[in-house]
Amino acid sequence: MQIRKQFALVALEDVKAYLDEEGGQIAVFDATNTTRERRELILNFAKNNSYKDVKVSSPDYPERDRESVMEDFLKRIECYKVTYQPLDPDEHDNNLSFIQVINVGRRFLVNRVQDYIQSKIVYYLMNIHVHSHSIYLCRHGESHYNVEGRIGGDSELSERGKQFSAALKGFVEEHRLSDLKVWTSQLRRTIQTAEELGVPYEQWKILNEIDAGVCEEMSYEMIKETYPEEFAMRDQDKYHYRYPGGESYQDLVQRLEPVIMELERQGNVLVICHQAVMRCLLAYFLDKSADDLPYLKCPLHTVLKLTPVAYGCKVDMFDLKVGAVNTHRDRPLNKVSTDAVPPAFLRRNSFTPLSSQDQIKRPRLYSMGNPPQARMSQAPTLPSMQFSEVSEGAELLQNKDSLNCFSASDADECVRS
Repeated sequence: MQIRKQFALVALEDVKAYLDEEGGQIAVFDATNTTRERRELILNFAKNNSYKDVKVSSPDYPERDRESVMEDFLKRIECYKVTYQPLDPDEHDNNLSFIQVINVGRRFLVNRVQDYIQSKIVYYLMNIHVHSHSIYLCRHGESHYNVEGRIGGDSELSERGKQFSAALKGFVEEHRLSDLKVWTSQLRRTIQTAEELGVPYEQWKILNEIDAGVCEEMSYEMIKETYPEEFAMRDQDKYHYRYPGGESYQDLVQRLEPVIMELERQGNVLVICHQAVMRCLLAYFLDKSADDLPYLKCPLHTVLKLTPVAYGCKVDMFDLKVGAVNTHRDRPLNKVSTDAVPPAFLRRNSFTPLSSQDQIKRPRLYSMGNPPQARMSQAPTLPSMQFSEVSEGAELLQNKDSLNCFSASDADECVRS
């Protein structure tokens, strides 16, 4: 018991170093914590340091066969039964904040949830389901705007895009995905892709492509020429950069949260979406950082099959062999200095005149053949908006890019032999 306690203390010191010295924001102390003494040890550690605020594929068992893993894991459970002291929400532990997940999510006991972060953790845990399923992700078929190099808009499919739709139908039939649910955005290019499948599908507005604001339906060359400072700002920090009158990748991640939670709960789903949206979904399931997310490669006419497994996600890629343009832009090698321009992530309102003359946001369904009203040559003057404490708090909540786990499981199990 003394050795086990010592291992737990060493792991807690790792937690302390991560949070205090390495800039970490969230640490998960992974251990069984079966006794009140152990739980009190962790609570006291947190107070003293002013911290207020599936097993067969477990890394505990590297390179071992399934039978021996299950046998050993069952022995672990029997060992825990000897010393296990359950949480007592009525008396001994009624003043603690905790969540009990009973029978892998069949029932939950939530005690003293006191703030936003705790409530979000409850929401997340209640939406995670351990069951076998696959998620299929693909972009819509190639659109006319893809061919022209324009972003956003509501363009229809090109001829090759229609060929991909037919190929996607063959893919679904070949893999016998009869129970498949199909989700699309509310933009025509995803709907036209799904229509060819001949199956029911759901339209999600929150699956719409990232809103490029005043840059909608422009090519990157046009953006660079018309709004050079905006173009440079986006290359400086693509994840946080918000298009004037539009969205950032950070905004898009938050918008997609309901879809992500529903994907955790569903069976087999095919999501026909857009490049930025697909990047966000991939980053969640593949555990990619905010810095890497905007540069994930999501080629047209390719289907990705994601199969969540314990401690990871298996990825299979299927190229449906229909030609398409390449819409990927690589990470810039040399970032341009924009010291004179306010950082993009400081934008808190959806309409912020900065460096650009034209700040008029076009309708989302605007097309080249249906021009909007005459655009204003001068950006209108708006009252200055200041968000100090609320803004800073939001940044702290939104920039949870670092997450490390420190394990004391070995400490609990190492003396079993």
